[in-house]
Amino acid sequence: MKKLFHITIGLLAFTINAQAQNLNARSSEFEIDLSKQKNINADIPVINWQSPIPDLSYSEDGKVLIKFTVDASNSIKSVTLAVKESDMRTNRAMLTLRPNESELNHMLVDKRLTLLDGENNIVIVAENIAGIKTTSVKKINVGAEAIANATTLDRTDYALIFATDQYEYWSDLVNPVFDSRTIGEELKLHYGFKVEIVENPTQAEILKKIREYAEKKYKPLDQLFIFFAGHGNYDQTFGEGFVVTTESLINDEGKTSYLSHNRLRSIINNIQCEHIFLTMDVCFGGTFDEALASSRGAMDDIYKEQGKNEFVSRKLLSKTRKYLTSGGKTYVSDGIKGQHSPFAKNFLEALYSKGGSDGILTLTELFTFVEKLKIQPKFGAFGDNAPESDFLFIAK
Repeated sequence: MKKLFHITIGLLAFTINAQAQNLNARSSEFEIDLSKQKNINADIPVINWQSPIPDLSYSEDGKVLIKFTVDASNSIKSVTLAVKESDMRTNRAMLTLRPNESELNHMLVDKRLTLLDGENNIVIVAENIAGIKTTSVKKINVGAEAIANATTLDRTDYALIFATDQYEYWSDLVNPVFDSRTIGEELKLHYGFKVEIVENPTQAEILKKIREYAEKKYKPLDQLFIFFAGHGNYDQTFGEGFVVTTESLINDEGKTSYLSHNRLRSIINNIQCEHIFLTMDVCFGGTFDEALASSRGAMDDIYKEQGKNEFVSRKLLSKTRKYLTSGGKTYVSDGIKGQHSPFAKNFLEALYSKGGSDGILTLTELFTFVEKLKIQPKFGAFGDNAPESDFLFIAK
């Protein structure tokens, strides 16, 4: 009798015998045929997704890239790619691939598919010559109706705010903590953000906190707003801008006690949240982007006549890496104590407006509140930003 072990392990890593065989975190189950294997000290095929990355994603026109690798030290026998309907029983399409001689241990699959409207489950089954199978599934919702309905699912907006007004070596400031608490309270009460404020942090504390947010599990429509308030610095020799942390030295030629924009840009870009908006109310904040871009990009409000759910989900289809700074390569004012910095004051006015009658504040709308300041704010994109991306503040 053919003996099968079918084991489901969710998103946990799995080890087998003394030798660790890591099942990919995005693979969910595997199957072992004991009629072909005297013991289970055999290689488990590992599926590594490159596109799409989220377990649940969205596509307006159904044209998607399916790209992944299969690795197995015990030769790969076959890889099956199936598109199933929501019931997981009905196939819309299926393709079985066999490795050539050069692909027995490492096989790359790169396919562009056009999916039908509705829910599509992309099911990958990788089998090695020992009869061990690994299965991995991604879900893609296609079409305007499916996208609109998706916004009724659970989604979360996060705000991570760093505020520094007390310094060991630099002059103290009067408004960063006050500004940050006010912005945080507005985001929490009227926009439903989960807000965390880190006051007067060291460089190590900033990096540790950002790491915590980088390790979170984000859903496709989740958003992350990151805000810095405090001193900033620019080094002409290095051609680099820096965030000044509470312990930063005045005369630090190597700038090791500062947090560089280059490092910050790379770390934030790699956070596995699809939609990130960085705002910096610091001197020389505009040097965060080498181009000092101030273009608003292609974010005209062309969906205003659509339903709110569809508007939100369409705006959040594309990966967002946007930034807004209180100035360019220049000093900016901290303002009068208790009256907010000029930038924070106008930023708050944008939040108070709630984006008008629709209750959605887009980045285009937000920028109109700050662009007329005497010191010109800078607005742009960084990292893996998609040209049509946006970030939305959605009033409760």
